[in-house]
Amino acid sequence: MNGDTSNPDGEGSELAGPGRSRVGLPARALALALSMGACGPVGGEPGPGSDEASITVFAASSLTEAMTALGHAYESSRPGTRVVLTFGGSQILRLQISQGAAADAFASANEAHLTSLISEGTAQRSQVLATNALALIVPRGLDGPVASFEDLPRAQRIVIGSSAVPIGAYTRLLLDRTEVHFGPRFRQDVLDRVVSEESNVRLVRAKVELGEADAAFVYSTDALASDRSEIITIPPDVNVHPRYVIGGMTNAPSPRGRDAFLTWLQTAPARDILRAHGFSVPNG
Repeated sequence: MNGDTSNPDGEGSELAGPGRSRVGLPARALALALSMGACGPVGGEPGPGSDEASITVFAASSLTEAMTALGHAYESSRPGTRVVLTFGGSQILRLQISQGAAADAFASANEAHLTSLISEGTAQRSQVLATNALALIVPRGLDGPVASFEDLPRAQRIVIGSSAVPIGAYTRLLLDRTEVHFGPRFRQDVLDRVVSEESNVRLVRAKVELGEADAAFVYSTDALASDRSEIITIPPDVNVHPRYVIGGMTNAPSPRGRDAFLTWLQTAPARDILRAHGFSVPNG
């Protein structure tokens, strides 16, 4: 499987102080992906010259680990099939597809981007892939100014996503919800301490991992996949739960491959992989 991560977007925790947990992506997630081949082909194997032989998927950067595992599992279940992945900010990928980039499917961290492609006729349908949550992270092992969510206004350097990208929009929605619990000044006090707004969630996370930020808002799954940051608990009433959607492209290079892959994503093996990477998935 080929993957382009030039634009990059679990279980288990180890307590590391009040309001914090140090976590890493579980090894069983990789084992689970590799074991999916034992489940057998989904809908039969592609024959020679079949248009299912190569499937191109554009996916939000926050899906990097999960979609890579899904791609490996799908290839194992359908020998001869190759899944080609391109990751980046959802808004960038939508623009590329709208301008003619060839893709069979697009997985977005924000429904609006896929809805836009459907409206213009570029995409033909949408299905819910998974849901996530936001996480507040700080550098691991440092005695910084943020030990709890309430401490955020004490930070000197906060990094968030830009308003044009899903993680940035969700962060602002979360901050809008803080007034009831933390007072009318909390949101602005936090925004006043923002020193950088990044174009995708992986760049946001990197600022904390490199010690260039006191705190940052990322997706829960991105926090779980990092061993260089710690999670600060966000009050449940304040948190946001983004819904990821995936759709097939109208002019897909591989129409049958597109349809087979989208169908497979709704199966139990695919959903188990998403859960292993920290996502919630639809019932059924």
